[in-house]
Amino acid sequence: MFARSVVAALVAAPFVAQVAFAASCTRQYTVKEGDWCDTISAANNVSTYQLAAVNSGTIDSTCNNLQVGQQICLGTEGEDCKTTHVVSADETCDGITGTYNINATVLYGNNPQIDSGCNNLYIGEVLCVANSIAAPVGSAIPVPPSSVTLVAATITPSATPSSTSAAPSATPTDDDEEDLPWCDEL
Repeated sequence: MFARSVVAALVAAPFVAQVAFAASCTRQYTVKEGDWCDTISAANNVSTYQLAAVNSGTIDSTCNNLQVGQQICLGTEGEDCKTTHVVSADETCDGITGTYNINATVLYGNNPQIDSGCNNLYIGEVLCVANSIAAPVGSAIPVPPSSVTLVAATITPSATPSSTSAAPSATPTDDDEEDLPWCDEL
């Protein structure tokens, strides 16, 4: 009896997951002729990353498989960034964070497709610029359209380091019995 219950649960799990996912979608969109991921994202205040993440089983990484009439999810409960910015020519992450008064950690957290040097922004990409982490966690990283040239920004240092000084070194003592292990080795 137990084995039958386990098999039934395993068989039903994918269907339950699909129903739970469908129930958590808070905004939907019906694909129209001429749509692609960036135009859908820009028109509906959803980041390119979020659109890819919430539709990872539906939309491929290059967004080449959209079908007219297809229903896609724009956002899910609790993970729906509606504050967006469409990248234009010569923009940088520093400029975007300054414009929206957000820090880089939040920008990168909401847009994990941005590389660490912010060299892969492209014109028309839609970014989440919310002031807190609002984007869904997912493994889908959108790929820029093949007709798009990536805009590389030149990053210049904004500050010069002040004089450097050597950090004091720790010296081991015999009365380190109550210290945390390895603290005196720093």
